[in-house]
Amino acid sequence: MGDHFDDHCHCDGEAVAAPTHTAARILVLFAHPAFEKSRVNHWLVDAARGLSGITFHDLYEEYPDFDIDVPREQGLLLEHSGIVFQHPFFWYSTPAILKQWQDLVLEHGWAYGSRGTALQGKWLLSATTTGGREDAYTPRGRNRFTIRQLLAPIEQTAALCGMTYLPPFVVHGTLGMREAEMRRHADAYRRVLVALRDGAVDLEAAHQLPRLNADLEAILRPAPEDA
Repeated sequence: MGDHFDDHCHCDGEAVAAPTHTAARILVLFAHPAFEKSRVNHWLVDAARGLSGITFHDLYEEYPDFDIDVPREQGLLLEHSGIVFQHPFFWYSTPAILKQWQDLVLEHGWAYGSRGTALQGKWLLSATTTGGREDAYTPRGRNRFTIRQLLAPIEQTAALCGMTYLPPFVVHGTLGMREAEMRRHADAYRRVLVALRDGAVDLEAAHQLPRLNADLEAILRPAPEDA
């Protein structure tokens, strides 16, 4: 279900300069149990790391024993207005540590419930990679459902916590993907993160798409200071 394990390549893009207006802070929660063997996720990670306003947080690196520091993680969530779950699509879901993170960090009375309002007004994005092509994730395809449908538990988690869930950023067909295509997806991921940071995403248009990167030109607009 995840991306192909092979020698990795690195994205060579430069960090994007800090915007001149007040921008959103974004927390990227990255989960990959075999990151050293992944090709595509190395490109995506390199696209996200070093961007101003983006906090990149590798859960397997931080918590190799799954002993998650709940107060620390809740503090990180409070410091950011946008959250990204970046992970390979393992067995129609997330790698284990990201599920563990949700189970422990999103506590009743804090993240949800009558007094659980800590995350209200924030947004959540799933950024995921899968070896299967997009046509495999259709009602007539071998996986019978779209990625968006299979991510419904995360979408409902966002709703329960009072968050806005964005259409996912999905990289399909990672098996045997060529370097030029990996670079293209990494560039698209960087563009999406920067646009979300800068308030340059047409959210109404985005919600019409099956995945956020289906048509970037339709949803990205000039940043506020350039409008």
